[in-house]
Amino acid sequence: MSAVKAFCSWSGGKDCTLAFWEAKNQGIEISHLLNMISEDGSRSRSHGIKTEYLKKQSQALGIPIIQPKVSWQGYEVEYKRAIIRLKDQGVEAGVFGDIDFMPHWEWVNRICKECGVKAYLPLWERKREDLLNEFIEEGFETIVINVNEKFLGKEWLGRKIDKKFIEDLKKIIGVDLSGEAGEYHTFVINGPIFKERMELNIECLV
Repeated sequence: MSAVKAFCSWSGGKDCTLAFWEAKNQGIEISHLLNMISEDGSRSRSHGIKTEYLKKQSQALGIPIIQPKVSWQGYEVEYKRAIIRLKDQGVEAGVFGDIDFMPHWEWVNRICKECGVKAYLPLWERKREDLLNEFIEEGFETIVINVNEKFLGKEWLGRKIDKKFIEDLKKIIGVDLSGEAGEYHTFVINGPIFKERMELNIECLV
């Protein structure tokens, strides 16, 4: 039996990367990364990362990235068009890194159903600390590229996610360990799915 062929909804950060890894380990073949970008093509819609570095990340992974230009108003329409184009290339499913934000789960499942593909959310309802520990223990390397200053100071920028990061973050009341409320965003530069480590710093990404 051939593997299920899927795209991975891609932000460049830790959660989509871990979802990719989990899906791969479940026998799913990730054929494309899907990343929506701004209308001028300069940055990703999700985390505001420069598109050129997401392309470098794609190259390091050895997997093509699809980057439709879109406004926030037209986001859903263009997302569905992108899925339909991928479906025409044999893609049967989408992999997503959502953890437990129900509106995202509902949107993802509705969009995939309307496009005739299956939605996989391998991180869904798993404990935050378990996910971060798995990410570290599997050998992934990521840096914090932006923070919401309502929750975290600028001293968190550029930090790598490691055991100390987890312990330090646990000391801050009201901050989600995985940053699910937008407390922080990350960019992954190395790990078991990468063909090579990316030598990048935070200044060039955002």
